Amino acid sequence: MVVRENLEEVAKEIERLREIIHRHDYLYYVLGTPEISDAEYDALMRKLQELEERYPTLVTLYSPTQRVGGQPLEEFISVQHARPMLSLDNAFTEEDIRNFDRKLRRILGTNEISYVLELKIDGLAVNLRYENGTFVRGATRGDGLTGEEVTQNLKTIKSIPLRLQGDKQPAVIEVQGEVFMNKADFERLNEEREKRGEAPFANTRNAAAGSLRQLDPTITAQRKLDIFVYGAFIEEGPYRPSTHWELLAWLKELGLKVNSHIYLLRRIEEAVEIHDEWEKKRKELPYDIDGLVLKVNELAYQERLGATTKSPRWAIAYKFEPTHAITKVIDVEVNVGRTGTLTPVALLEPVEVGGVVVKRATLHNEDEVKRKDVRIGDWVVVGRAGEVIPEVIRVIHEQRTGEERVFVMPSTCPVCHSPVVREEGEVAIRCINVNCPAQVKERIRHWASRDAMDIEGLGEKLIDQLVEKNLVQSIPDVYRLHKDTLVRLERMGEKSADNLLQAIERSKKRELYRFIYGLGIRYVGEFVARILAEQIGSLQKLMNVSQEELLAIEGIGPKVAEAVEQFFANEKNRHMILELQSLGVKLVEVPKKTLREGTLQGKTFLFSGTLRKFSRKEAEQLVRERGGEVANSVSSRVDYLVVGENPGGKLELARKKNVPILSEEEFYRLVGVND
Repeated sequence: MVVRENLEEVAKEIERLREIIHRHDYLYYVLGTPEISDAEYDALMRKLQELEERYPTLVTLYSPTQRVGGQPLEEFISVQHARPMLSLDNAFTEEDIRNFDRKLRRILGTNEISYVLELKIDGLAVNLRYENGTFVRGATRGDGLTGEEVTQNLKTIKSIPLRLQGDKQPAVIEVQGEVFMNKADFERLNEEREKRGEAPFANTRNAAAGSLRQLDPTITAQRKLDIFVYGAFIEEGPYRPSTHWELLAWLKELGLKVNSHIYLLRRIEEAVEIHDEWEKKRKELPYDIDGLVLKVNELAYQERLGATTKSPRWAIAYKFEPTHAITKVIDVEVNVGRTGTLTPVALLEPVEVGGVVVKRATLHNEDEVKRKDVRIGDWVVVGRAGEVIPEVIRVIHEQRTGEERVFVMPSTCPVCHSPVVREEGEVAIRCINVNCPAQVKERIRHWASRDAMDIEGLGEKLIDQLVEKNLVQSIPDVYRLHKDTLVRLERMGEKSADNLLQAIERSKKRELYRFIYGLGIRYVGEFVARILAEQIGSLQKLMNVSQEELLAIEGIGPKVAEAVEQFFANEKNRHMILELQSLGVKLVEVPKKTLREGTLQGKTFLFSGTLRKFSRKEAEQLVRERGGEVANSVSSRVDYLVVGENPGGKLELARKKNVPILSEEEFYRLVGVND
């Protein structure tokens, strides 16, 4: 009896300590108003750890001691979100935003719409699941329907409560948020990586994503990640807010971290004014933003508006203008890709573009260099395409001094010095030596990439070492690597070697489309690889398919058909595939799909303009799934032209040829999709 009373007292003390620590975590990491010193906090944590070590049966999932723990994972598993995490459509101009507002008022049949405007944090979207107030699972956005479970890593973020607070807790809720890294922490992380000889992260978004996808949570814990939550799906619970503004206030009451810069708007003009203001002062923030997000406030209206397959109709990202900067071209170097393509790259005087220091910018190809007239010594305007890839936008001709030098593409490969060729009708210049070290490196990088065979740990610097030391000269050589070889490489310890070998072993079982994409066949991207896998059905059949058979597949054009046939006709490529199979690479093959049978049998469609509900590829797939065909240009065989927003010259030509015109809504009715 005495023991039981003591145990009850210990349990109460442990729970008291947990509540105190949770409260101080909330004050420090969410509100930014600490009440105790670091030493006092550490003393509370030590006392809790000591008690839990003595009474392990009293440890719970939500204990602060469980933020970092557990063995490193072998790989992430996929989990399904309770509600899809859709991406947002983009607006770039005031007119885009006004059109968005007009469209919603027309659909809803009212002018009584309010909006909430939030900062668009530049990070990684995640989903947090709470059951009975306890954080039980966290996942990345993934493809919107399923993501990778990263619960252990998310627990290391102290602004994520392990247990919700307040008296209006739901039974089950999934909370959406954006994990990010502050600029100061990003700079410190890159300094540390450079000291260790590791490649720095390009920006805070990449750093946050890379940190959250670590198999070892102790590494994530060192990276100082943070989060802002911006939405939720209440699966079970009595409380149901009626507006998004109320939802955000409730999430704050639950102890979740909501960004303080949120605005309740009654007029769309306010969104434009606030956007313009933040575009000017965005650099003052300690974290990166790339725009704002405008959401319909009334949740009943959100429900009525619904979503397309990829985006909610009730929200839009109001992006900032791409950031530009002026700098000087110091030199031009030529890189060699996995297919032998030579790409000129401008070496620049370092300049900050959108919060990232840019030293290099692509010039794409020889024709582009001539079109823009880029010369060594020129002052140029540099931007980041899609806010990511640096490129030279234009030359400032008025600043020329006459000392600038015209760049000339080399007549031999800059890496292996083999002859280069430019095929008729092509803009690319290529090295014809398939054993060129630069091509070997790029082929292996592509093979190991996430969308291909996904070999985690086989990064750029390691591949450079492996190829330069003649340890890997082909893709099959990756599967011949041994631990004793790897541990002798720079910055490769036993644990890293073990992790890499395990990743290589896991890659031996991948879907057929990943294998096809990983082979690096010219013109075969991930989408085309999926079509080939679905329509051909097996690697053996694909290796012996003819151009005629390939051309009969919807979505496969003459260039792809020729490239695929030529690739598999090459004995070296066939031998490489046999080598991979002998080394244990086995494929998960997809049964052939039949897309010809359906309601659109014998009908040919052509699309022009931007569709509201689906992407062009998705709409074309709807046609093919119902037995129809898709054309690329106006001709007598086209039965319908489907017109979206801002159609091009196809519309006028179709009218001249008396081709029936369908609006987007008419097309959806025809294919049986609700608009």
